[in-house]
Amino acid sequence: MNTSALSPVSLDIETLQQAYRSARLTPSQVVERVCEAIGDDAHRAWIHRIAPEQLRQRARELEQLDPARLPLWGVPFAIKDNIDLAGVPTTAGCPAYAYTPERSAFVVQRLLDAGAIAVGKTNLDQFATGLNGTRSPYGACLNAFDRRHVSGGSSSGSAVAVALGHVSFSLGTDTAGSGRVPAAFNHLVGLKPTCGLLSTRGVVPACRSLDTVSIFALTAADAQHVYAQALGQDAEDAYSRPAQPHGFDFGSGRPWTVGIPRSGQLEFFGDTAYATLFADVVERARALGADIVDVDFEPFYETARLLYQGPWVAERYQAIRDFIDRQPDAVFPVTREITLGGATLLAADAFAAQYRLRELQARCEPVWRQVDVLLTPTAGTLPTLEQMWAEPVARNSDLGLYTNFMNLLDLAAIALPAGFRPDGLPFGITFAAPAHQDQPLLNLGRRWQASAAGMQTRLGATAHALPTQVQTSRPAVPSGQVQVAVCGAHLQGQPLHHQLTTRGARLVERTATAACYRFYALAGGPPQRPGLMRVDSGGASIEVEVWELPASQFGSFVAGIPAPLGIGRTVLADGRSVPGFICEPAGVVGATDITAYGGWRAWLQSQAA
Repeated sequence: MNTSALSPVSLDIETLQQAYRSARLTPSQVVERVCEAIGDDAHRAWIHRIAPEQLRQRARELEQLDPARLPLWGVPFAIKDNIDLAGVPTTAGCPAYAYTPERSAFVVQRLLDAGAIAVGKTNLDQFATGLNGTRSPYGACLNAFDRRHVSGGSSSGSAVAVALGHVSFSLGTDTAGSGRVPAAFNHLVGLKPTCGLLSTRGVVPACRSLDTVSIFALTAADAQHVYAQALGQDAEDAYSRPAQPHGFDFGSGRPWTVGIPRSGQLEFFGDTAYATLFADVVERARALGADIVDVDFEPFYETARLLYQGPWVAERYQAIRDFIDRQPDAVFPVTREITLGGATLLAADAFAAQYRLRELQARCEPVWRQVDVLLTPTAGTLPTLEQMWAEPVARNSDLGLYTNFMNLLDLAAIALPAGFRPDGLPFGITFAAPAHQDQPLLNLGRRWQASAAGMQTRLGATAHALPTQVQTSRPAVPSGQVQVAVCGAHLQGQPLHHQLTTRGARLVERTATAACYRFYALAGGPPQRPGLMRVDSGGASIEVEVWELPASQFGSFVAGIPAPLGIGRTVLADGRSVPGFICEPAGVVGATDITAYGGWRAWLQSQAA
């Protein structure tokens, strides 16, 4: 099929689906474009590609199905070659280790069931050991922007395949940063979900207790779309866990607080361009309404050092123990050296490290009482291939400075594009938050990209023009929060406000009701209390604050409200209806009508005057 006559269309999911809806493209045509784009694979992104005729057959099958019932209908994707695809060899970057699975990994099957098209398996640092993309017998996977530089690893091919326009999204894994460093080095979004939320059944483990499947995409909206389909507890995966309500959504545009490393704790390894770009990022976060807080990062860095200097290396050894003991020479030299280092560790070493990790977790935990999210560079610099080969262990360790602590501390993270060095190489940042806050991170990613001036991949002839409007998606996980409109003694600064803040409530907005309320100062007190009554006529708009608190705390909050007040529904000025204070009609007998003041604070000021 000749695809040259078709106008270029970005493979980001929203644009691709719009092209499908308008009949400008079909899955069959996209398959032909994918095969053409991959060509001879000059960047060595792929280990195994599905035969073109099999891809065509998959496209024809999808064209007989209803796209409305398949959220990823016709969307091409790549799979890191330590994740199983039924009938296709899994090598984990080691030909001698290869096996052919009878069924796909849990997450791969969910994506296939949603209508996605698996294009093939991608290159990686062997056995997912490395952050640079050079540790592969299939050849170093080359950076999408400059082949003289590393692509990042271990999910190197998965990132490069998306950056070069071969596929719409890809799956990687992330134990120490493998889903974020390649995203930063190839100008992509990299979602590292909370460990256990995406099943790792069908994944060759690196450190099974710390592994997670990750997602590479062109936009945070695309990452959200894929995440929603891949998410799900797996009864056959002992490390799978259900998603919990995420709580306060710091990514939604409300006041939020960002923690960054203290002055002197940032390390860019002599890369002054990256240092300048990160300083610009901090100011950009301020412009998005963030309150910036300096955080002591030393306990985070010490946690990161535990990953490779502690007994978790023994877990890497355990993952391939039978194979590496039988065929040590089949393993890439630097990978063999690192992995066999875990063979000599004692059980006592593991316990000592667990004790130390608990101590470090206790030191890191108070940070989350100060900030909503942490912001760091994803990596401090982008090395050349020669620099990496000259000092493979040291340079690889540099790349893990801002990533290695994440899974040990049970954090979720999203890597985002954040600009370019003067030489045209990408710079990326990472936002991180406690477990189960994946959805707020994705929302923040969408806001971040929407604020960017022109979202372009800047890949020359292979560039993708990304959508100017950032896609919004239904949240994959509910917030577990309840909003409540308050109008009197519970307002910020008023006597009963503590009943909200002690329950973890956060301010959503200061607004007003619809113009259908009468407002009263009730008799009695202290404290003085208001009465808000909805009326059919003669009403006015009354000042309110909308606060959000965990649903688990809402019952006790309501139980503490004395008669004649209660909680009903308050209609806001924009037509929304949220839980809010109501007053029984008997309660306004003898009360003072203060409707004309428009709000509690204005009435209090008049009384003080």
